[in-house]
Amino acid sequence: MAKCDYCGKSVQFGIQVSHSHRRSNRTWKPNVKRVKAVVNGTPCRVYACTRCLRSGKVTRAV
Repeated sequence: MAKCDYCGKSVQFGIQVSHSHRRSNRTWKPNVKRVKAVVNGTPCRVYACTRCLRSGKVTRAV
């Protein structure tokens, strides 16, 4: 479950290139946290990336 519920950021795929230029597949996963946030007036647990948490898109529940 590496997907942000707010911005939709998810796993991205690419190619890892070594010093000798051998290539292999790799993935980049977003830094997603499971936090308690207020959604539609009720507190519930959602997955949010740290960029959304830091920018204030997520209203945290106490």
